[in-house]
Amino acid sequence: MPKPSDIPVHQRRNGIDPLPELSRMSAETPLVAAAGPGMHDWIATGREEVRAILGDADRFSTRPPTVSEEDSRQLVEPGNLLQYDPPEHTRLRKMLTPEFTVRRMRRMEPIIEKVVADQLDALERAGQPADLMRHFAWPVPGLVACGLLGLPRDDLTDLARMLDIRATSRSRKKMVAAKALDNYLVKIMARKRRDPGEDLLGMLIREHGEGVTDQELAGICSSFVAAALEGSTQMLGLGTLALLEHPGQLALLRDRPELTDQAVEELLRYVAVVSTASPRTALVNVPLAGQVIKAGEVVGCSLLAANRAQDPDAPQDDFDITRENTTHLAFGHGVHYCVGASLGRMQLRIAFAGLLRRFPELRLAVPPDELRFRLFAPQYGVEALPVAW
Repeated sequence: MPKPSDIPVHQRRNGIDPLPELSRMSAETPLVAAAGPGMHDWIATGREEVRAILGDADRFSTRPPTVSEEDSRQLVEPGNLLQYDPPEHTRLRKMLTPEFTVRRMRRMEPIIEKVVADQLDALERAGQPADLMRHFAWPVPGLVACGLLGLPRDDLTDLARMLDIRATSRSRKKMVAAKALDNYLVKIMARKRRDPGEDLLGMLIREHGEGVTDQELAGICSSFVAAALEGSTQMLGLGTLALLEHPGQLALLRDRPELTDQAVEELLRYVAVVSTASPRTALVNVPLAGQVIKAGEVVGCSLLAANRAQDPDAPQDDFDITRENTTHLAFGHGVHYCVGASLGRMQLRIAFAGLLRRFPELRLAVPPDELRFRLFAPQYGVEALPVAW
């Protein structure tokens, strides 16, 4: 069983906050050789260095890092945009982008509002204290993803379990879960091919037909559900915790709900549930920050460090929901900028606004030092968040 000290410094935290060592790295050595064995040769922690790497699809690849390009291509999961380079990435992204326009996302708004209202009812019925993660933060993104993709809501629990085992387990258990997930998705895609609905998968089938394979559709489906159950869930959990730990900012948001959009952007910046972006492999020698990243070397980009990097004229990294023009990297940067960012923002805005309206006296039901964090999960988060109101 790994120990917390085994986690690299760029992925460890003190609650929500980065460790002081990470902040020092970002300010003093924004690109450093990785210490000890692992998947990364370099760690980028400076804001400009991270943006430069993530924004350079010509010199950095997002395919799974291996000893050869052929092996790397074989490991790419069909439909997983984060593992594709242009031009393959460009082809799939062009299919998906029209489904996330403002006009089409408006169709999702009533679905999200209904899901949020239903789960707030469930949270209230659970009685005080209640686990916000179990009754609200986990089901809301999962049910919204089911609505987006046209998946049966009753399948969500089994789907979540398969994805979790596939992401966190090893050996036989991982293989069994991956096989079960593949079988489930094959059946879903066959059903969608026969009867495409008005959901995302149905629209892709109707508009692109055989131009998109069942394997790609299945990969798109599992990627979106995994992102919802990991990233969006933990954003709701850690975002709520950040507000509760900053009572002045929470009171300001309650008094001025028109700040909700700005609050969401600040929470995305401050929390950064994806601590490190998917690894980038240099395709050529790349000079950066006084170093040379050699062709074939792998770089990890710390989104937490880049998001929390202090500006020269700022004495400290304050949590401030009135912050203007937040340029965070929570949704990535460059060609791999999250295609579902508009949906993610809408979901967070509706969920946080609904939560604070329903429970204006929301508070932690346990001391903060009793909270347990997900140290080894794909996205950082909190295991349970007991609240009262």
